[in-house]
Amino acid sequence: MTSADGKTYIVEHLDEELGPWSELEYLAIALESHDAGAKFFLSSLPPSFKVPEALNAVSSFTPETRSVEEIYASDKSRVCLLDPAAAKDLSPEDGESFDVFLFGGILGDDPPRDRTSELRKKGFEGRRLGPKQMTTDTAVRVTRMVVEGKTPLLDVPYLDYPELKFNEHESTEMPFRYVAGKDGKPIMPKGMVELIGKDGDKTLDDMF
Repeated sequence: MTSADGKTYIVEHLDEELGPWSELEYLAIALESHDAGAKFFLSSLPPSFKVPEALNAVSSFTPETRSVEEIYASDKSRVCLLDPAAAKDLSPEDGESFDVFLFGGILGDDPPRDRTSELRKKGFEGRRLGPKQMTTDTAVRVTRMVVEGKTPLLDVPYLDYPELKFNEHESTEMPFRYVAGKDGKPIMPKGMVELIGKDGDKTLDDMF
């Protein structure tokens, strides 16, 4: 399941459906993983799950109905669970210890529901990405910067709770930590700002 050229990033998808927000995040993860020579898996997908066409078209992406526990039943030691409750922060050295980095697929909840605990109970070793809540694509992006780019967690250029302006009168503050791009703006999936602006009357939960 691991790639000879890079790491494997797995989101254990714990929901029956895929909302528009998660779809954009997963597509961003798939495309960035492809560019980095890494693999991206969605695991624990129900048999009825319909993979979006754009996501299926990315060669580095694999949909998987089995759970991570099943896939790595014989060797959990190479799998790192990104866990807000972990005792240790992720470090560049973890890139030598782990091949697979596992995410709960619900890191974007606000306030966070500790559903990562479902994966924690399966015995995977955990690492923390710092104290602030991240969207799922941001968590994967930061993990890749640390374990593949060898950037210490504290040296990642963060942007916390950015305000998105849609027009002269409408704006919203995002309750998450993002990576800042070279333009100083938060790195977000293509189409995300438009989605949030269009669905301004919905709560964030409605969009996941």
